[in-house]
Amino acid sequence: MRALIDSIESEYRRYKKLAEGALEQMPDEALGRVGADFGNSAATIAWHVGGNLASRFTDFLTSDGEKPWRDREGEFASRAGVPRAELMAHWEKGWSVLFDALAALQDTDLCRTVTIRNVPLTVGEALHRSLSHAASHAGQIVLLGRMARGADWTWLSIAPGGTAAYNANPTKEKGGR
Repeated sequence: MRALIDSIESEYRRYKKLAEGALEQMPDEALGRVGADFGNSAATIAWHVGGNLASRFTDFLTSDGEKPWRDREGEFASRAGVPRAELMAHWEKGWSVLFDALAALQDTDLCRTVTIRNVPLTVGEALHRSLSHAASHAGQIVLLGRMARGADWTWLSIAPGGTAAYNANPTKEKGGR
């Protein structure tokens, strides 16, 4: 049975789609721009998420989630000027590793133990931790995208003034495929 795993996967897909919707709207030169003179650019955040997911979910059930080959500090380097195709390939690689790992799981695996930085967690705890991490970064990317587009922003969720119409046809509630 996969009811819980499917639900978690759906949420991952929903946040991936939101972040990608923002990245698609951003001009290339805005991808590497940091907000308000500090923080990370959308490109840096996307690079970090790709690296994090690849590390956490490679050999998910059998090795520590913080892989020796991961360069977490390097993920936060400036990504100004990184070609969009390279950025999106790195992003997609991490998500593919995640979705491949999720495909192999059943709800009965949720109580198994995995480790992240030598700290034991249940699979359920690790998934919720990772999902929250991905969701928070997706929100950052959406905010940076909205700032970059200004009035030209196309809403990825319910647009202001659109609640009643959306409630009549709620199409964005599941991550889908």
